[in-house]
Amino acid sequence: MRKIELKPEYDVTIIGAGIGGLTAAALLSRFGYSVCVLEKEPHEGGYLAGFRRKDFRFDTAIHWLNQCAPGGMAEKVFRILGSDHPKVIPQQRIRRYKGETHDYLLTNNPDELKAQLIAEFPDDKDGIERFFKAAKRLGYSFANFGNIFRTEETMNVFEKMANKIKLLKFALPFIQFIGYSGEKGIKKGLNKYFKDERIHKIFCSDTELLSCLVPIGWAYYGDYQSPPKGGGQVIGEWMRHVIEYCGNDLFFKCDVKQVLVDNNQARGVAFEHRGQRYEVKSRYVIAACDVELLYEKLLPPAVIPGKLKDKLREAELYSSSVTISIALDCPPEQLGFGEELIHLSSELVPRDEQCGGDPTKSEISILAPSYRDRSLAPEGQGTLVLFMPAYMHLNNNWEAGIDEQGNYVRGDEYKKLKHHIADVIIKRVEELIAPGLREHILFYDVATPVTHWRYTGNKNGTMMGAKPGRANMQNKIAHYQTPVKNLLLGGHWAELGGGVPIAVKAGANACLLILQKEKKDAFQLLADYMDGKTEGDAILNSPLYRPYDNSWVAAPTPAQKKAMRMASATPTEMEEEEQEEEQA
Repeated sequence: MRKIELKPEYDVTIIGAGIGGLTAAALLSRFGYSVCVLEKEPHEGGYLAGFRRKDFRFDTAIHWLNQCAPGGMAEKVFRILGSDHPKVIPQQRIRRYKGETHDYLLTNNPDELKAQLIAEFPDDKDGIERFFKAAKRLGYSFANFGNIFRTEETMNVFEKMANKIKLLKFALPFIQFIGYSGEKGIKKGLNKYFKDERIHKIFCSDTELLSCLVPIGWAYYGDYQSPPKGGGQVIGEWMRHVIEYCGNDLFFKCDVKQVLVDNNQARGVAFEHRGQRYEVKSRYVIAACDVELLYEKLLPPAVIPGKLKDKLREAELYSSSVTISIALDCPPEQLGFGEELIHLSSELVPRDEQCGGDPTKSEISILAPSYRDRSLAPEGQGTLVLFMPAYMHLNNNWEAGIDEQGNYVRGDEYKKLKHHIADVIIKRVEELIAPGLREHILFYDVATPVTHWRYTGNKNGTMMGAKPGRANMQNKIAHYQTPVKNLLLGGHWAELGGGVPIAVKAGANACLLILQKEKKDAFQLLADYMDGKTEGDAILNSPLYRPYDNSWVAAPTPAQKKAMRMASATPTEMEEEEQEEEQA
């Protein structure tokens, strides 16, 4: 059995190879630091890791990407890591709103939807125009977000004052809509614009007025992107390449057991790999992992104040999901699916039940990833992904038992339940969107909140961490600096919100905090770039920044590998492979 070969000491150890941890590792690597990344799974990427079944590749968590196109927050960081970074694909057909009596499409030209609504509901013309104008103002704020993502934990007093003015300008368009939430609140908010209840039904599953407006605002400014060719996992693969090119280490199947603390200062971590215990020494530790796991299990009990732990336990988190990944024997467009996300919701179900975990009532999001990217499925076949919001406590913790260590045990009842729920969801999609869907399913895989917890370690399998909101802000749930010196948060728990932009933001700021202590000139270089005061060339041309040859090339997807095998196979070999697939 091959042992892990550690260097005697590193500058930084990073727990977790999700996008936050990888971003921090890649930036630190290019600034000349020695870095060791430890990941409990056999691959990098976190929620972007995806998975393979036969010759199909599935993304596990991406509905769409934001801030990854040129000028966006995430793209600004990608750009200075390497010009070879995977390029996202701008979306044209964005979102289809589908219910019992409505069916509308939002494109990258939202005025098309506006014109359609005005034609169908002429008495509400004024309100429709005001609604889309308000959405566009919100989209403008997001479009200018790329220069205000530096954490105030790196700022002096004057910078904090200037930053608060920037944040206020960003937030002003949102303030008037904050109070409109819940069944009564959102109805009151929509009534400001629309008298006709039929327009309300388009947003029948939204629980906040802002969630009705923001998608339209993003669409006005082209801030919807599909993952790069090869799926979301190629972002992690590229970052890994950058880190290893710089001579740094990533180790997988490493279960971190302890952050080593001496005199209230982090000195490294202890972890297990294939039953063998290791200790890695470092001057800094970045925890790009679940914050409660860090504070409750990886640190000595006395170092984290009880009040902070209590606040974290009570934090409001995003939901998890039931995710059904489907392999089709035909292209998805043959069944009526296209580039857009289909948002399927029932006008007959109260809003609070649309995310209550009942598959007969819940909203469902439907994607056809292989329509967006043909490389994800073999020729003539396709992929489909169905999402339903869900929480860990539902269905008696998904009929999963809990062992003495607090781990969920997935027995027969768990498997029976998840396939029952998948059956109900597939039936709804078949009846309302794609008649005959079942006949074209080769196989499917079901993930529950238990699955998401197992693979990410995130509390309750949450998809994105802690929600933005007054309570979480007042309790200072999001933070980088921990009570332990030189131990930083660097994943999405360091910020409120979630998704790729927040993870990239967290990783970049964790790097910045280390530079602030270690290399003032490098710190200023990166801080000015994050604030929009300089261009990326100032960093790329700096002697403080390690050269990189932009040599990453995406590996072929499983479907592309199959196509290459078949292209060089003899007729007999082709026939044998087809027979093996039929038997499987």
